[in-house]
Amino acid sequence: MQNNKCLELNANENSLGMSASAKQAITDSLGAGFRYPDNPRAALISKIATIHGVAENQISLGNGSTENIRATLQMLQYKALKEGRQFQMVIPVPTFDCAEMYANAIGVPVVKIPLTAENYDYNFDELQKAADDFDGISLLYICNPNNPTGIITSTSRLKAWISKAPDNHYFLLDQAYLEYVSDPSFESGIEWVKQGLSDKLIVIHTFSKLCALAGMRVGYAISNPQAIETVEAFMSMDNTNLSGAVAAIATLNDAEFLALSLRNTNQSRQMIETVLDDLGLRYLPSQTNFIFHEIKGDLKTYIDRMRDHGIKVGREFPPVTGFNRLTLGTPDEMAAFIKVLKLFREKDWV
Repeated sequence: MQNNKCLELNANENSLGMSASAKQAITDSLGAGFRYPDNPRAALISKIATIHGVAENQISLGNGSTENIRATLQMLQYKALKEGRQFQMVIPVPTFDCAEMYANAIGVPVVKIPLTAENYDYNFDELQKAADDFDGISLLYICNPNNPTGIITSTSRLKAWISKAPDNHYFLLDQAYLEYVSDPSFESGIEWVKQGLSDKLIVIHTFSKLCALAGMRVGYAISNPQAIETVEAFMSMDNTNLSGAVAAIATLNDAEFLALSLRNTNQSRQMIETVLDDLGLRYLPSQTNFIFHEIKGDLKTYIDRMRDHGIKVGREFPPVTGFNRLTLGTPDEMAAFIKVLKLFREKDWV
């Protein structure tokens, strides 16, 4: 709220900011800005492969993981076209809407299955039915932990579903918030790729969250080599920015910063959960860098009032009503938010 600027707690960015090591790496790379980013790109792929224990040909770098989403959609649309089949995407709602936006842009039908009313989890039966009732190719987009709810879904059920899926069902598993998950029952889809669970599974991840590199636009997909090869045909040439590549490598090598980043978010989450408990406002058990919490009153009015008080909070996420998504910023930012939220309670606005 300094300098009359709003606190930006609406986009799930990492308010801690880039690590000093990432900034230095970018500065040091400026002299090579006239070169194509082949070497830093290759070095980043090698680093990611080492971290996850996969082969380099199992990785596709994206200009943000959103490019990996787009390329997967286009790859399957083209596959369906070549085979003379129909193609659809099945998604839960609400969820991260980038996949839906890309599907709409290229004319891919999107089947939307609402989350369960009782706990806002995925409705596995209806998601599977939507794919089973379609004789063409179905892409099932699953964000786990989900955005905007922040919760994880059952590992055992999701794993069984993917392992038993027929050949015309593909899964795009978005794990943008992977590093924040603390639930011991959670298992990463990357492990399932390594286990050979399904050759129809593509897992995506991003450097935008824990690594605080949202503006650098670096993400990646991990799958079996054949799937990565087919997706790569729909990726942009030289799509990895030099600055993004060197910043990502530096951040991955900066264990102290990564630990600070996680600790910062965990502290902020605890602060918000405490005040929400005190105010009697329900929230979902977040495994991310945001929290989905109840608002008693009109949500649009709440969003506008928060903006008037110098804070940007999340938008509406239909069909869920009465909840707002709050990005977990720095502890100082959370303290400022808490002060305003308590003021709203005094005014009987929440």
